[in-house]
Amino acid sequence: MPQAAEGKATELPMPQGSLTSNIEQEHGMTRIETDSLGQVEVPEQAYWGAQTQRSLSNFAIGSERMPIQVLHALALIKKAAARVNNRIGDLPPDIARLIEQAADEVLHGQHDGQFPLVVWQTGSGTQSNMNVNEVIAGRANELAGGNRGGKAPVHPNDHVNRAQSSNDCFPTAMHIAAAKAVHSQLLPAIAELSGGLAELAVRHNKLIKTGRTHLMDATPITFGQEMSAFVAQLDIAERTIRQCLPAVYELAQGGTAVGTGLNSPHGFAEAIAAELAALSGLPFVSAPNKFAALAGHEPLVAMSGALKTLAVALMKLANDLRLLGSGPRGGFAEVRLPANEPGSSIMPGKVNPTQCEALSMLACQVMGNDTTISFAASQGHLQLNVFKPVIIHNLLQSVQLLSDGCRNFNAHCISGLEPDPARMAEHLERGLMLVTALNPHIGYDRAAEIAKKAYAQGTTLREAAMELGYLTSEEFDQWVRPETMLEAGQRE
Repeated sequence: MPQAAEGKATELPMPQGSLTSNIEQEHGMTRIETDSLGQVEVPEQAYWGAQTQRSLSNFAIGSERMPIQVLHALALIKKAAARVNNRIGDLPPDIARLIEQAADEVLHGQHDGQFPLVVWQTGSGTQSNMNVNEVIAGRANELAGGNRGGKAPVHPNDHVNRAQSSNDCFPTAMHIAAAKAVHSQLLPAIAELSGGLAELAVRHNKLIKTGRTHLMDATPITFGQEMSAFVAQLDIAERTIRQCLPAVYELAQGGTAVGTGLNSPHGFAEAIAAELAALSGLPFVSAPNKFAALAGHEPLVAMSGALKTLAVALMKLANDLRLLGSGPRGGFAEVRLPANEPGSSIMPGKVNPTQCEALSMLACQVMGNDTTISFAASQGHLQLNVFKPVIIHNLLQSVQLLSDGCRNFNAHCISGLEPDPARMAEHLERGLMLVTALNPHIGYDRAAEIAKKAYAQGTTLREAAMELGYLTSEEFDQWVRPETMLEAGQRE
């Protein structure tokens, strides 16, 4: 491979078969960067250095890039570390300022294209940690008036990564990214969907319909009661998610390589946790046991389980509305789902429950992600879990899918959903389980006989009761009243 002087560009073809970024595709000029293994050619326009470039060639696997939330979280760690290291006198003020300025640019999304690495890399996330170190150092050196990249005056390891290790930086970034995503995306989205369902429940609190258990007719409920169940299920899921957050707030930073804190000054762990809390607005604290914070990921397993709980509730919501909206003439047809788009390329006028289908599919994905996270977190050996990238990739995908799904389903399904009172009344009138109201008056066996006779002959309960002579018409009207079969707060 042709050589070039450090900092001097030369035009060279990129390696065949390697993962390429837009920078590599658009620019053929390269420069030489170095690491402990030697020299590496890097695209001239890249801020990254040798270790990032090696990862591009060595891990050309799939198309799933490291989530940008993780990379921004790493940049936040570098900013916080520069502040702490400067305060304790371990980093010159001018170097700290350059690191902080470059980190701020990353946090504002100005250099998102400089992070091309995939999820499928080393299990500690070392390549992505070094990608961030190199980009911040490379940009800082440019800000200092030098060339893009390089190691002077700002060194990616000695300065940007000072008092840190990939083994504590990456799990810290995992927790920061997860906590931020849950707070900024998921919790507001759950509130939107829950609010939409609650409004529906209140508006139709008196609309009586047939309840169903085992997919068979049961005693009456109101449509409001039916919808209130989903509000309560979402509330349980939200509370479960919130209960997992305190453990996610505990950060591994300060444990360095194996949890002992080697090369990290006394008090660094607590100081950087406080700095990260101040910068993020979230109550981050130093994990009490850094060995566990590096070797295990139980807080994220618990969070994933909470996300699965939400996915379970959403699956139930989607499937129930799909059933209630089935038809329009051959099914339940008790609710009218919004007609957002044509449902068939061959059947004119067909409209399908597409929002229900999308929500149930993403719920399946979240459940699958939870399985992956659980298995990955159970692996790794001794002082380090080395499945970190796949854990956070799946967790953040679950958060995004659930957040988007809740918002989309509320906007395009719940907000336009309307019950069909006439259809509900028809089902209620012919419902056999209204006979349950007769149990206290004529006994279970006679009531069952009425129901069986009505079903066998295709008649109403009233007609069957009259034929059997177990009660008068007036008694039937007095005892079989759907509005009195609801829970006390719903009765007229």
